Amino acid sequence: MVISMDEKIYKTMNGAGAVAIVIGVIAIVVGVTSGILLLISGAKLLVRKSQIMF
Repeated sequence: MVISMDEKIYKTMNGAGAVAIVIGVIAIVVGVTSGILLLISGAKLLVRKSQIMF
């Protein structure tokens, strides 16, 4: 079976596109998760603001 150069290029580009989409989704999930965690920890600090002594 002979695979033409165009097919090899197409398959390579297809794989690269899939990897880019997966990495993008992972980056979005990590960003949203870290943002939520930061909001929760900031809210806890604000609630306990009167108890914090320097």
